[in-house]
Amino acid sequence: MDCRLGCGACCIAPSITSPIPGMPNGKPAGVRCVQLNDDNLCKIFGQPERPDVCGAFVPCEDVCGDTNEQALILITELEQSTG
Repeated sequence: MDCRLGCGACCIAPSITSPIPGMPNGKPAGVRCVQLNDDNLCKIFGQPERPDVCGAFVPCEDVCGDTNEQALILITELEQSTG
C-alpha cells in the first residue's frame, strides 16, 4: 500500500520518543507533530533529522484503513493497546 498523501495520521496518533526538530523530547500520542504542514505533509521527509521511527513506518491496510479518518482511529487504537 502507498501512503495517502495528506493523511498525516501517523504524525498525529502515535507517540514518538526520539527527538524531532522543534520537539526535542519527541511527541505524545494524539499531538500533532510540529513538522506536519497545513497539507498534512512532513516538512522533513527524506531529511536526516527525520526520526528513524518515522522513516520505518510502512503503511498497510490493517493500520491505515481505507480513509484518513480510519487511519487516525486505527493508529490511535494501536497506540493505546501498546502504550
